[in-house]
Amino acid sequence: MKRLFIEEMIPEDWAVVREIYLEGIATGNATFQKEAPSWEQWHKGHANEGRIVARTADCLLGWAALSPVSGRCVYNGVAEVSVYVSTQHQGKGTGSLLLDALIKVSESNGYWTLQAGIFPENVSSIKLHEKHGFRVVGRREKIGKMGGIWRDTLLLERRSKTVGIS
Repeated sequence: MKRLFIEEMIPEDWAVVREIYLEGIATGNATFQKEAPSWEQWHKGHANEGRIVARTADCLLGWAALSPVSGRCVYNGVAEVSVYVSTQHQGKGTGSLLLDALIKVSESNGYWTLQAGIFPENVSSIKLHEKHGFRVVGRREKIGKMGGIWRDTLLLERRSKTVGIS
């Protein structure tokens, strides 16, 4: 495999990031979203820190980002994680590298809790998050409709062992 780099996402990455997001949407088990937002919408909904991509010298393989869980100041250290890997590069450790890097970036920016909402059917994503210290803290039953069908999500959480412990 070619050498993999984890780098900060830049606006010029958006076209490929969007395509990878659309691949996730197409699975029906990655997000409730039906279509990818514009760059402006995506930019507005995600924290400025913690936007990263995995790439080789010639290919962007996946991305990860943090989103605030609330606008209330007491939740400034809590974020939701998103991790997406292109279909052709899944199962090769890229998601693990991205999530590990995202955790490090989050802690260096003062985040003490990371959350993930994952469809129970997305077993590989659940296993990935558990590998990196996330634990299932609840099941949100019939939290949203998708194609007219109620869907559950599992709420996973990871508490930092270095940030927010005192």
